[in-house]
Order: sequence, then C-alpha cells, then structure tokens
Amino acid sequence: MLLHTLPKNTGNKKKGKDLWRGNGSGAGNYSGRGHKGQWARSWAKLPWWFEGGQTPLVQRLPKMKGFKRHYKLVDKVSVVNLDRLNQDDSIKGGETINPAFLIERGYARENHLVKILWRGDLTKKLSFEGIASFSAKAKEAIEKAGGSIA
Repeated sequence: MLLHTLPKNTGNKKKGKDLWRGNGSGAGNYSGRGHKGQWARSWAKLPWWFEGGQTPLVQRLPKMKGFKRHYKLVDKVSVVNLDRLNQDDSIKGGETINPAFLIERGYARENHLVKILWRGDLTKKLSFEGIASFSAKAKEAIEKAGGSIA
C-alpha cells in the first residue's frame, strides 16, 4: 500500500496548509512559524533531550558508580523524652524499659535506634536496657530517681 493510493477521508473538508513555501503560499508571510526567534529559523532543529538551556539531566546526576546519598548513611533515630515516660500511667516504677517495650507502646519505630532525652522531671524508678544513647541530663535524672542504665 502506498500513500498516494489511500482513499481520502470523507469527513475531512479542510485544506491543509502549504508550509515551508514562503510568502506566496497559503500560509501567509511567516509560513506558520511566527515572528523571528529560534523556531522561525531554518536551522531550528534541536535534539530531543535539549532542556532549553538548563543543565541537562545527564550532567545533574552523579558521575561515579557507587555514589551514596548522605541521608541513606545516617542511622534513623527515635527520640523519647523522659517526661512522656513519667506521665504514662501504664508504666510502673521498677519496670525495665527496652526498645521492644517502647515500640510496643508507640514511643519508637521499628528499625530505629532509640535515644532518651531529658525534659521535665522523672519520679519513677526505671531501668533501661538496650537503649542506643542518652543525653547527659537524662542520665542524671534517671540516676537521681533511683533508676539504672545497662
């Protein structure tokens, strides 16, 4: 099948523009290209990946294999303040606090390290096991309340 043998579409009544033919054609003075500018020129053919002058995607990506973003290398940490543990009525004095206990109660998230921070007062005697880190004031408050850190 050749293009010139195809039957004409019966619904099409509009005559197509004769573009690229200059002033004398049915397209008018500018042959459908508008006034001046880059796309009015005969050489205006740019590659498909051209981004209008902004730095191309290829140059914005890291060059070397094995590139790692910093945020992926940082450990995820759940922070728990002592005053929240002190206010929780379900936590009794003398209980052992570990990461699994805090995850179960909704204070920490799974696959996160747990850090205990000081805020407010601690009146309950609590012992902590398996916690990744403590702030200096949190350690003082735990020991002052009679608790222990293991």
